[in-house]
Amino acid sequence: MRHGGQILVDALRAHGVGRVFSVPGESFLAVLDALHDTGIQNVVCRHEGGAAMMAEATSKLTGRPGICFVTRGPGATNASAGVHVAQQDSTPMILFIGQIAREDRDRDAFQEVDYRQMFGGLAKWVAQIDQTDRIPEYVARAFDLAQSGRPGPVVLALPEDMLAARADIPDLPPAPRPVAGIAPAQLDAIRDALAGAERPLVIPGGALWSQDDADRLAAFAEGWGLPVAVPFRRQDYMDNRHPNYAGDLGVGMNTRMGEALRQADCILSLGSRMGDTLTGGYTLMHPSAQGRRIIHVSAAPDEIGRLWRADPGIPTCPRAALQALADSPAPRRWDDWTASLRAHYEDWQTPRPTPGDVTMEHVVCWLSANLPEDAIITNGAGNYAAFVHRYFRFKRARTQIAPTSGSMGYGLPAGIAASLAHPGRVVVTMAGDGCFQMTLNELSTAAQHGATPIVIVANNGRYGTIRMHQEKTYPGRVSGTDLANPDFAALARAYGGHGARVTRNEDFAEAFGRARDSGRFAVIELALDPEALTSFATLSEIRAKASE
Repeated sequence: MRHGGQILVDALRAHGVGRVFSVPGESFLAVLDALHDTGIQNVVCRHEGGAAMMAEATSKLTGRPGICFVTRGPGATNASAGVHVAQQDSTPMILFIGQIAREDRDRDAFQEVDYRQMFGGLAKWVAQIDQTDRIPEYVARAFDLAQSGRPGPVVLALPEDMLAARADIPDLPPAPRPVAGIAPAQLDAIRDALAGAERPLVIPGGALWSQDDADRLAAFAEGWGLPVAVPFRRQDYMDNRHPNYAGDLGVGMNTRMGEALRQADCILSLGSRMGDTLTGGYTLMHPSAQGRRIIHVSAAPDEIGRLWRADPGIPTCPRAALQALADSPAPRRWDDWTASLRAHYEDWQTPRPTPGDVTMEHVVCWLSANLPEDAIITNGAGNYAAFVHRYFRFKRARTQIAPTSGSMGYGLPAGIAASLAHPGRVVVTMAGDGCFQMTLNELSTAAQHGATPIVIVANNGRYGTIRMHQEKTYPGRVSGTDLANPDFAALARAYGGHGARVTRNEDFAEAFGRARDSGRFAVIELALDPEALTSFATLSEIRAKASE
């Protein structure tokens, strides 16, 4: 006879879970008890939002569902930020929530929430386990659903009395993953559609992309002479140095890359949903008049036709389709079209100077040229990230861990998760001063568990993205976008890490070297000129243009 907490933890271990993220609560004490001596690491976080983001980032890094435990009520509402990231980013994740006792349901009990209602629009499946002897069944289904079709988050509520009760029930081994493949007729349909195109564009997508997939994508693109454009924050899906890599489609994209999307007469989507960020808010192509042929390969059949009329629509694993295409001879080539797009990308890589003694373009270009190829870059949301998108060349898969949902505060939790998952690799977290302060309390988590990300804080004293939009719409009328910031370097030292402040470009390399050599987590604050608002225009330029 085992209590429910032990049955649950044994089920996680059977599914290969070696690490969970949590903020403890009295509602799941039985789970904490079971974690005591089972060999699964419990990374105790400072806020449920940070814990959920760490679990989500872990899934991006490993290809397996990230696991998070939080308590009822406020714990669950805090964690919803990470669930939203997982839903928008198509990331497999399981959130376990401690719940009130079953006999107190529907009495407005202390911290009572109906989680089916709360998470109904955010998760693939939301359920409550009311019988202790059904825990293995629910956990097995949660793992299968989180990874099937379009991956995403699953939420399971755990009544505390159910966890404390005992049952004699065997464990359920994980089910084999579905066999992926593509039929000859489907492969022929893709080949025939591409053969008739003059300006095709390959757009890979999905959530679980491995180095093998990146290598196959490069082989396919090179073998067929095709250009590859990646979605927002999926730049690590192909070596950016490859001559068939054309750039990224998303927020702050190269305008000439956007024009290439507008000109393309055939798009091969390998798992990409091609939503509003990729299409410039549907200005570059619109669902009501898409104006080109779209080959849509998706593991989730209900995604085909959701936004775009597919011709053909291929309901199969995009990674299997990619492998088949890489092994298939090209019906023709598009080398001139590809070379023209690559030339636009190379021109976009030329740094555009911004004001100040220390600049983001210098820092990011230095990182791109000097970090190991397997270094992991994490970030949240803000104008500072546009410099990463523009100037950093990603070389290997699973080295860009960032939210396509545009969630602020994500970078540090993701950096901690990356450092724990790959303790021998360099992890760099890019953050804005506003973005960093949303989750900087997780520096305490890094110190406790030995994570060593190097956090680079772009400090311009404001919520830069919102200020940019504010100046475009209401020039000169500053409201709600200025920030009063702490001494970030001193704050890092107070948490037990290494801290430094850089005021000149020529000092950055030495400061980064000291941070890396410290053996601890580190924060490097960049004292940016407030004029340096974006990678393409200063604050004054944006204001002046809006005032014309």
